[in-house]
Amino acid sequence: MRWLCHALIAFAAACALPACGSPSEPQRPPGEQPPPAGPPVETFTAADGTRFGVQVVASRLEIPWAMASAPDGRLFVTERPGRIRILQNGTLLPEPAARLADVFTTGESGALGLALDPQFTTTRYVYLTYTAQSGGGQVGRLVRFREVANTLGEPSVLLDNVPAANIHNGSRVKFGPDGMLYVTFGDAASPSVAQDVASLNGKILRLTREGATPADNPFGSPVWSFGHRNPQGLDWHPDTRVLYESEHGQVGNDEINVIERGRNYGWPEIEGNERQAGMEPPIATFSPSIAPSGAAFYRGNAIPAFRNDLFVATLRGQALLRVRVDPADPRRVVSIERLLENRFGRLRDVISGPDGYLYICTSNRDGRGAVDAEDDRILRIVPVG
Repeated sequence: MRWLCHALIAFAAACALPACGSPSEPQRPPGEQPPPAGPPVETFTAADGTRFGVQVVASRLEIPWAMASAPDGRLFVTERPGRIRILQNGTLLPEPAARLADVFTTGESGALGLALDPQFTTTRYVYLTYTAQSGGGQVGRLVRFREVANTLGEPSVLLDNVPAANIHNGSRVKFGPDGMLYVTFGDAASPSVAQDVASLNGKILRLTREGATPADNPFGSPVWSFGHRNPQGLDWHPDTRVLYESEHGQVGNDEINVIERGRNYGWPEIEGNERQAGMEPPIATFSPSIAPSGAAFYRGNAIPAFRNDLFVATLRGQALLRVRVDPADPRRVVSIERLLENRFGRLRDVISGPDGYLYICTSNRDGRGAVDAEDDRILRIVPVG
């Protein structure tokens, strides 16, 4: 294997992102926080009257794909051409934390999913999936790094040689409430493999933090669920711990699914609203396509009305979906709303930060969007008075 990770030491130890205002301000409802100081705030109103603001906290990134927040407030971001960047104290550090020398970047390939270890403060582990050049072709690879002083080193390959292509590589990486590492891989432009449980493509995988197969996985392999086309969003409801997934359909038929152990989600036999025995239907579908990508439940208190809502970044849809699900019935969608529609262009990922705010990254430099001189951006959703 020919590959090398080059990293440069940036600034000193990390600090938190701009702090929230004091929760003791008497004019605000309990738990609500004032908007943070910093960049200008553009105000929006949701359908239920909830007012919120958007700040641009970083700009001129190159195709950011995934974000992950550290407990100390730093924001880690992948750039698809093969870099991991860090936003610290509201400033994007000029030197990448890591550069991937063997990254394959044609089409939808490159540096993709990102997650920090649940015990990051102790372990300093950072997990990354990317498309690597290998043997004249390309493969999907899961690597673990150790972070020291804003630099990633000690790379360890946990999973390798997953077939990759110019399209449909997935690949979201997140830790679940069970402490296991979940990784999505698309069908790599070979639809039939999604129904083959011996293949890792078209699947959601479940691994230990060391990359091993947990004993309670359904097929004695990393495969957790199958029949997926190009899954790019994962998150768990904060209260019910039910896993939700967003997935690209073929022509429209984009989906949001409730993911359960060992279940078959249909691709390529069925998609969208089609039904077949032994295959799980989605809880929501979208035609024409919105191209749903990263997904996150809002866990903060800064905007109480958003608590426990599922937010999904959409590419073709150029909006942030606000999906409200019934906690008493995980498969019942109460409402779906499109926020920020056509305001910031293509949206790739959304996360709920430890500071109580939502963070979104755009994807306008991916060859499919209208590019502004300040693209790509990282946005922060904050409360407004």
